[in-house]
Amino acid sequence: MREIPAPPMGLLAELTHRCPLACPYCSNPLTLARASGEMDTGAWLRVLTEAAGLGVLQAHFSGGEPLIRNDLEILIAHAASLGLYSNLITSGMTLTHKRVRALAEAGLDHAQLSLQDTEAEGADLFAGAKGALARKTAAAAMLREADLPLTINAVMHRGNLDHLEEMIETALRLGAGRLEIAHVQYYGWALRNRAALMPTRAQVEKASEIAAAARQRLSGIMVIDYVTPDYYAERPKACMGGWGQRFLCVDPVGLVLPCHAAATIPGLDFDNVRERPLAEIWRDGQAFNRFRGTEWMRAPCRNCEWRETDWGGCRCQALALTGEAEAADPACHLSPHHGRLRKMAEEEAEAAPPAFIYRRL
Repeated sequence: MREIPAPPMGLLAELTHRCPLACPYCSNPLTLARASGEMDTGAWLRVLTEAAGLGVLQAHFSGGEPLIRNDLEILIAHAASLGLYSNLITSGMTLTHKRVRALAEAGLDHAQLSLQDTEAEGADLFAGAKGALARKTAAAAMLREADLPLTINAVMHRGNLDHLEEMIETALRLGAGRLEIAHVQYYGWALRNRAALMPTRAQVEKASEIAAAARQRLSGIMVIDYVTPDYYAERPKACMGGWGQRFLCVDPVGLVLPCHAAATIPGLDFDNVRERPLAEIWRDGQAFNRFRGTEWMRAPCRNCEWRETDWGGCRCQALALTGEAEAADPACHLSPHHGRLRKMAEEEAEAAPPAFIYRRL
């Protein structure tokens, strides 16, 4: 008899794919959902209710840009009434004092603000929008004035990794309690722009040293999360804490996914929360059970001592790099594709970067 999965810890609620930015590293799918296909307020309220009933503890409101939704405060208030911890993942580009007050009054627990660079020209280039740095700086100030806990999500790649020290100081100056040094993950638009974004090994090694020193220096002042980028790693990450084990994602049109990039994998049946209860999808959905646990694993994962720690790494990355979602994540040194992955990363990083292909509807 198949074991009943434990309740997920977090729900990623992708309210919309609409966004004022056009970041070339965006992990949204290449085919973006239009506003006409988005779930309405009532559907999202039901998703949150079902998530709380399932045992979810955290609701992460994301996009695109969730602030584009006029019902965001309604959804956050409902999450608060259900006892869900709410996190807003935002570009901050359209934030106003009035909106921040409304979000705080609705019960928002935390805000996560993306930062593309510490220089105005670079920020505009990497965000694909004018005035990005000034608007984000203002957004951080408004969020802290409202006494909302703030995480800065510093998205790092070859174009801005040399500014990491300045990024850490900027996060500190903006009043962030946490800094996530987020090396670009190559899904969606980022995969299309990989050759333009891939850092050199020297950049990554220096960044790792800078992050380690800052962690020690700022201990007790600002939490710093730093993970080595997959293409230069020796071991894979447990993507989303393990497929179908800790998180689920609901996209703008209602598809329920084990991770935000899972729809790239062919042969999976993704249920829609408009048509099937969330708890049933989590427990019995074909897509969730396809790579849940260890039974699906091939060698070298099947007999690896780390198989219940990293769960074979990322299925979407395995597919993108080997053509097989069942393969070991090439980020692992035990994968037969690991050496080819490292060579490819180094060659792309040393070559002249091509022009960005910006994220567009």
